[in-house]
Amino acid sequence: MGYWDPDYVVKETDVLALFRVSPQPGVDPIEASAAVAGESSTATWTVVWTDLLTACDLYRAKAYKVEAVPNTSDQYFAFISYDIDLFEEGSIANLTASIIGNVFGFKALKALRLEDMRIPVAYLKTF
Repeated sequence: MGYWDPDYVVKETDVLALFRVSPQPGVDPIEASAAVAGESSTATWTVVWTDLLTACDLYRAKAYKVEAVPNTSDQYFAFISYDIDLFEEGSIANLTASIIGNVFGFKALKALRLEDMRIPVAYLKTF
């Protein structure tokens, strides 16, 4: 399973992020959205033998919807879901660094902006 899953059903405990994505010419918006999901979750993890002990699919972000931004020609909304277990409890620094810390210099994109986030109550209770 990759980072694009149009059939994904969002869970109440998922952290949701809405990105505005402007792909480079020739890059498909779905591909760009999936790449953002990967870069902000498990795609850059180093492969080690303990990977056999970790259910990486659980931690993999899922881009599940892409919509064109109204009145624009090359901008899209990418809806991305993250399993709550990807994040350290009680750490807004970990949450934000994980989601936005590594994606803004991504070469497949001309521009990227985090528009909105939904942080589930289950995560808020860890503070």
